[in-house]
Amino acid sequence: MRTQRQVVDYALQRRALLAQLHAGRVGVMEVCDADPYLLQAAKFHGEPSDTTCPVCRKEELTQVSWVFGDALKHASGSARKPEELDRMANLFEEFNVYVVEVCRTCNWNHLVLSYVLGTDGLNNGRSGRKTAAE
Repeated sequence: MRTQRQVVDYALQRRALLAQLHAGRVGVMEVCDADPYLLQAAKFHGEPSDTTCPVCRKEELTQVSWVFGDALKHASGSARKPEELDRMANLFEEFNVYVVEVCRTCNWNHLVLSYVLGTDGLNNGRSGRKTAAE
């Protein structure tokens, strides 16, 4: 996606949580608590990944992209497929995308990545400099 920016990767946080789980400091029920709405979104809007669930090791994880932003109006807070994100990135000024991995077998879920998309910040013929007012 050509307008993807302000990327935050949550891999270290994920690794720390899994280490706590395997050490017994956190229970399985605490990390396998996916909301039914998230599970439905994974079924209909999710993209399969090559990563096996780190908890149950029974199936590959599904990644769900959630969009949030004032510019989206009623679409804010909904799950979207990657092709929809590409289209939305060209239509809306700015919105946030949160990618969550979900196991539909054991209900493991974790925020994997967040980033900003949209036409705001693109160099539309202007110089890359901003004024003090901007």
